[in-house]
Amino acid sequence: MTISILHRDDLPLGGFAGLKEHRLVTDPKLFGEYAATGAWSGLGRFVYLADARFNPKGETHMHDHKEIDVISVIVKGRIAHEGTLEHGQGLAANDVQVQRAGGEGFSHNEINPDDTKNRMIQIWVLPEKKGELSGYKVYKPGPGLTRVYGGAVGQSDTFAAKTVVEVAHLSVGENVAVKVLSWPI
Repeated sequence: MTISILHRDDLPLGGFAGLKEHRLVTDPKLFGEYAATGAWSGLGRFVYLADARFNPKGETHMHDHKEIDVISVIVKGRIAHEGTLEHGQGLAANDVQVQRAGGEGFSHNEINPDDTKNRMIQIWVLPEKKGELSGYKVYKPGPGLTRVYGGAVGQSDTFAAKTVVEVAHLSVGENVAVKVLSWPI
C-alpha cells in the first residue's frame, strides 16, 4: 500500500459564483468525469470535501440538492443562509450547519454578508437510505469534540448515519482523544 499526502494548495482553485474553493475530495461515484483533478475519491459515503472562501459580499446563488447530506463548518466570518430549509438563518465562525436534502430535496443560497473574505469547510455524505425527509440543524460546538452528524438512532441529536462527523475547537497545544466506533456492515 502506498501512502500519499494531499496538499490543499497544490490543488487547482475552483468554485462558482462568489465562492472559490480547493476541492480535496470529489468522489467519481457522484461527480463522474467532473471529479476535481488531483482530488481524492472519498471513502464510503463520504464523497466531497472542500475548503471554500467566499468573496466579499459573494454568494452561491440559489441551487438545488437532492439525496445528499451537506455539512458546513464556518471557519472565519459569517454566512447568511437562504432557502427552503430555515430561510434567514445566520451563521458565525465556529457554527456548523447540517442539511439533509433527502428525497424531496432543498434549494439554498449561502451569502457572505461582509466586506471581507470568509472561510467555510464543506463535507458531503451520501445518506444511508434514499427518500429520507429533508432536515436542517445548526450546532454551536463548545470545547472538546461535538458530534454534528451520524451515530445510531437515539444515540445523539444528529441525523442517524454510520458515517460520523465530529468537530473540535482546540487551542494551540491542546489535544483531544478520539474514540473510534464501528458498526457491522
